[in-house]
Amino acid sequence: MFSLAGCAIPRRVDPVPAARVRNAQVLGVPNERFCVTDPHDVPRIVEEFNEAGRRQRRRFGLGPRDRLPDGHIIAFSGGGDDGAFGAGLACGWTEHGDRPEFTLATGTSTGALTAPMVFVGPRRDPQLRAAYTEITAADVLTSRGLLAALVDDALADSAPLARTIARFMDDALLAEIAEGYRGGRQLIINTTNLDAQRPVGWNIGAIAASGHPRALELTRQVLLASASVPAVFPPVMIDVTVDGRPFQEMHVDGGTYAQAFLYPPALGESRAERIRAGLTPPAVTAYIVRNGRLTQSGGPVPRRAFTIAERAISTLLGASGVNDIFRIQAATQRHDIGFRLANIDDDFTTTAAESFDQDYLRALFDYGYGKARQGYPWKHTLPP
Repeated sequence: MFSLAGCAIPRRVDPVPAARVRNAQVLGVPNERFCVTDPHDVPRIVEEFNEAGRRQRRRFGLGPRDRLPDGHIIAFSGGGDDGAFGAGLACGWTEHGDRPEFTLATGTSTGALTAPMVFVGPRRDPQLRAAYTEITAADVLTSRGLLAALVDDALADSAPLARTIARFMDDALLAEIAEGYRGGRQLIINTTNLDAQRPVGWNIGAIAASGHPRALELTRQVLLASASVPAVFPPVMIDVTVDGRPFQEMHVDGGTYAQAFLYPPALGESRAERIRAGLTPPAVTAYIVRNGRLTQSGGPVPRRAFTIAERAISTLLGASGVNDIFRIQAATQRHDIGFRLANIDDDFTTTAAESFDQDYLRALFDYGYGKARQGYPWKHTLPP
């Protein structure tokens, strides 16, 4: 153990005091982010989406009592390199000819890398394809070795992933996101504030439209944080201020809290109340893209600490992902919203030789692409 004396865990700026978490700001944009588990944020969230509706009315030239066009919303889940499935599905959907414009798109973990390009529309399909079929493990991580588990904040360095994100998330894409936001559409990317143990939904459209000089930098940080699996990748330290004082927040994979997130419950309840009052809000269809399987195959586990921990965590995440879908399905039924589910089924049999194996990524992209190009067979409910 004495040989480790020269190593040091990375230092950090003080975290935000627990009582002031909801007062922390990054860019000073009032609607830059929300926490759906904080009751104080519910009115802000509802108003943000009401304002989006008003922007839609202006866009379509509708009056305050006119019915908005039918809406389509989509959530891309976590799943690591299985994110190639959702990317392929989106591109194949374009080829089929009926991929809608989404009024709301959310992304968690690997889904955070897909959602922005799907949000802006099919013109970004070539970049979306490249992001999942032209990368290798070297574009995602650099191993620090097993010793890092004892003396560092992660087993791998995510600098390659940060560079990959920067290559795709550029000024042009940010401007396209801002354009969508000004038209009344929303892009939400989820991270987990590990200090506060709470989910954070980042309002990327508002950040993009703010014109703040650090908008692009923050967006890249959020995407990296959402995809930063704890212990595998370092946490992303985001500088914030509270009453002018500097602090830091530790953000990690959004899937730490929920593998998929669609919309805050308060929005659905508001819709349900309008329906009960005899009003006719626009029809809405929700699409959930589960970048993974609904069942886990299992197999023998060697009696070694790392393999046991790895299997336990993968089991937990798999079960959590299915539970998230069940929760979303129950909410959509309660709020009279159409439910559509896509996931990797048992007819995909290719296995990966290693993480981010390029042959595996391309095979999975082609699998999602081929199914969607023919007209994806969306599930209208979770299988029994």
